[in-house]
Amino acid sequence: MSRTFVTDVEDVPGVLNRVASLFRRRAYNIESLTVSRTERPGVSRMTIVMTADDDTAKRVEANLYKMVNVLYVQDLSARASVVREMALIKVQSEASSRAELLQITEDAGARIIDVSESSLTMEMAGTQQGLDRFVAALRPFKIIELLRTGAVAMARGAAPVAAPNKEK
Repeated sequence: MSRTFVTDVEDVPGVLNRVASLFRRRAYNIESLTVSRTERPGVSRMTIVMTADDDTAKRVEANLYKMVNVLYVQDLSARASVVREMALIKVQSEASSRAELLQITEDAGARIIDVSESSLTMEMAGTQQGLDRFVAALRPFKIIELLRTGAVAMARGAAPVAAPNKEK
């Protein structure tokens, strides 16, 4: 089962390396890992996506909590949450295919962010499945370059994942 962990960590050098090393040492594969600042100074949020059963997920959460710089961990997999990813896709584009590419882009809710004589670059944010469908629709046009950010996640509702001053 795919698991999405949201982890608030102190914004200090080496935290990302220590968290990634935890997964490496235990031979857990990270499918997606994103890190960004939060609304709180000195606190960053990691969104980690991996495949794990219930027992493994509990062990991962417990091991994350043992880390010095980890402030809060939550497995959002069973909670109502918003999970999004962004992609930048550069596609070969001749004049004859532009209208079709523009229509596919519009239908997917994506947008064109760069145009050259022989290519179009699109940007799309959405669910993993939505991005997968968009990429599949673009494959016949020859994808030149494709970048995806990885998942970012947030619990639904008014309450933040962790209380603003919550410590371990």
